[in-house]
Amino acid sequence: MPRSPAVAPAPDVPPRSPHVATPIETYLKSLHMSLSDVMAGEVASYIPELGLADPKKFGICIATVDGQLYSVGDAGCPFTIQSMSKPFMHGYALREHGQERVARQVGVEPTGDPFNSITLDDVNNRPFNPMVNAGAIAVAELMKGDNTSERTENMLDFFGQFAGRPLEIDEQVYRSEHATGHRNRAIAYMMLNTGMLSLPPEEVLETYFRQCSIRVTCRDMAVMAATLAAHGVNPLSGQRVLSPDHVRDVLSVMSTCGMYDYAGQWAFDVGLPAKSGVAGGVIAVIPGQLGIAVYSPPLDSVGNSIRGVAVCQKFAQDFSLHAYHDRTDIRSVIRREYTAGNVHSKRIRPARESAVLRAQGHRLVVFEVQGALFFGSTEKLIRRMAERSKEADVIVVDFKRAGFVDKAAIQLICQMARTLEPTRCRLVFTELGSFDALSDLHAAVDRERAETGVEIVPDTDRALEAYEEALLAEAGVSREEEKLSLGSLDLFEGLGTQELKLLESAVGTFRFDAGERIINEGDDAHLFFIVARGSVSISVTVEDGRSKRIGSVGPGYSFGEMALLDGEKRSADVTADVPVLCYGFSVARVREISAGYPNVMTVILGNIVRSISDRLRSANDEIRTLE
Repeated sequence: MPRSPAVAPAPDVPPRSPHVATPIETYLKSLHMSLSDVMAGEVASYIPELGLADPKKFGICIATVDGQLYSVGDAGCPFTIQSMSKPFMHGYALREHGQERVARQVGVEPTGDPFNSITLDDVNNRPFNPMVNAGAIAVAELMKGDNTSERTENMLDFFGQFAGRPLEIDEQVYRSEHATGHRNRAIAYMMLNTGMLSLPPEEVLETYFRQCSIRVTCRDMAVMAATLAAHGVNPLSGQRVLSPDHVRDVLSVMSTCGMYDYAGQWAFDVGLPAKSGVAGGVIAVIPGQLGIAVYSPPLDSVGNSIRGVAVCQKFAQDFSLHAYHDRTDIRSVIRREYTAGNVHSKRIRPARESAVLRAQGHRLVVFEVQGALFFGSTEKLIRRMAERSKEADVIVVDFKRAGFVDKAAIQLICQMARTLEPTRCRLVFTELGSFDALSDLHAAVDRERAETGVEIVPDTDRALEAYEEALLAEAGVSREEEKLSLGSLDLFEGLGTQELKLLESAVGTFRFDAGERIINEGDDAHLFFIVARGSVSISVTVEDGRSKRIGSVGPGYSFGEMALLDGEKRSADVTADVPVLCYGFSVARVREISAGYPNVMTVILGNIVRSISDRLRSANDEIRTLE
């Protein structure tokens, strides 16, 4: 296919691969590789079975709130949930018993003490929060069931709702927990002594030990975190597990207490609700966007996975995910998606050209984006772009309605350009000059042009027109320029030989340079024109003073002919896109001819009305597509 200056695909490119790696996948692979050689920390050994874990295991998984999963490394490796179970058990207690009842059982204040401290809030006669062992044991008592078997079944069912699949107990880890959990027994009996527990401690501990021994993977934990991010709705199953109010309570406690006595520094560095477990797992929640899970057994001095913490720190920093980073969440980022086969440029074309465009226009896809672009919204956009790139030659992204683009969005968009560079699909960005808020994106894309071939076009209509011209050239559609007989023009179709000869006396030849104004809005209308060579753009001035292009005319088509209808002043500007040759007709002379040959004006006006009707029909079809 011939390459147009603006948008045509490049020739002789490699065939498309069945899978286009997205920027998220590329980023995760790079992040995983950069941290794989970190060997600091020790695997937890106070529970003997945990001490058998392979310290080299390292997996990362991200789950978005609409169910997209990205994983790298050992994301499918099973391990036990341990303390990462605590926020979910807290959520269960809130769902089944309500906030007031749960508040009598456990508080929400951080302690600054190790997770297994034998420390209680004597003033309120309860553990400080549900993220430390004492609080988790108190919450475990609230699991419903008449015996251990029923409580375990109810617990696994609840956790399975979060994970989107059935989960099981790792019996070996459970037995190891049960055999060595003496400190937890001390905590439980102390709470029994102060009246904080009503059930026998061994029954409560049985539930707690089994809770910590649930076998999961990074994928499971990412989906569970994403369920919290999705305000309590599992992104895979669509099932509501918790109410938004209960999710808010859970995330609040995770934010202040989830990382033990590292919670304050975590809040400062990462700024996301999170929870760790001594088996090497860490989860973090980006509300409204996604959940992230990391598995790496080596722990730091306070019991958090060293690689897990590093992943979350880097991820949050690179994509501006800190809870207090400025962003706005609005409607879907993709306002509209269509192809050049459904919506044409404003260039007026004959039927034979329109037929080619309808048949081949699906090879260009337009995405109109809107609102704020940050990690979550941009991920949706680039995922859809990756899907359409498998068939499309050109993807046009229109930023006219994008009000804000943050650092993460710019990074992902530029990475998408690099991802598509080896393929046949070309990226074109339009309307990057619409708002000052897009200046950073404009500059970043401009830097990518040399390496990726990404193109910047002022507006989508011009991008569509350039692609249409390339398609028509590929299809071998020829145009006879300059050698135009009046009888072959649509405007004069139906006139007799004598009438056409008379009109030839009203014709003058005009040449215009590229960018030269041919007609000015508001001027008196003395001439109408037919393009012999080149093309012109028709534009109007909109409220903010900008010029908006509303049409384009090429060889064989007229402009300014409305002067024949009403004789009013010009209603739009017309500018030469390239060097243009036009035939100009004197309105006064045509009217003079029509005085003696009334059929001239009748035929011309009839043809104008027919042309307007065709354009209205085309506009109606476009409106149906864009609705």
